[in-house]
Amino acid sequence: MEPTDDLASPADHLYELLASESDMPGFLNQLTQLSVAHLSLGHDVVAGIILQRNDRMIVVGSSDEKARGLEELQTGIDEGPCVDAMRTQTVTRVSDVESEHRWPVYVEAVRERGLRSILGVPLQLEGSATAALNFYSHHAGCFDEAAVEVAQRYAALASKALRVAVRVAELAEEAEHRRRAMESRTVIDVAVGILMSQNRCSQDDAFAILQRAASNRNIKVRELAGDLVASIGQPAPRTVFE
Repeated sequence: MEPTDDLASPADHLYELLASESDMPGFLNQLTQLSVAHLSLGHDVVAGIILQRNDRMIVVGSSDEKARGLEELQTGIDEGPCVDAMRTQTVTRVSDVESEHRWPVYVEAVRERGLRSILGVPLQLEGSATAALNFYSHHAGCFDEAAVEVAQRYAALASKALRVAVRVAELAEEAEHRRRAMESRTVIDVAVGILMSQNRCSQDDAFAILQRAASNRNIKVRELAGDLVASIGQPAPRTVFE
């Protein structure tokens, strides 16, 4: 069976997925499953996605556990076709693992799982983030030139969806960092107030006392502030978010 080349349908599917899937891991797993369905080679094909962001390389999506295990192996040993495709931003193809000599540890694991051919396709992201989509087939020579062309065209669509997912994750992380910073500021402010009352000093002087004490104990200012608040029998102060 020839790979499908109807881009309207996969684009619609991706938009629907973005609109309906609020859980990020679920979205990324669905994205890999859509990738497999779109390639539609008539063979038993599985796929996974590797993302590198903030100097950390992780598996963010897979169509099944077999693909996830192989992608996790690549991130663990820092080599493989998906890693190469991600870093070089070029397609990496293995026609038959039985004659493949690159990445020996990884290739042996592929053989053990009964897979024969591999296709790594880079995904175009923004900033310093990079990613790649890896396809596996139980058949040798599965990914011919026609399949590669369709995979690349689909990857261009999938890249847009992944860029949205990465941006959503970044915004969530930024919000969490702000929340934690505000919580830290609250307990520190309460501790400073306690020191101002105990030492009859200014706010700046009280904060300097807290910093010196934290440095002497080799702990964070927030941790010491929490201990100080607790030492006078007060519950941990709550930060109210509107």
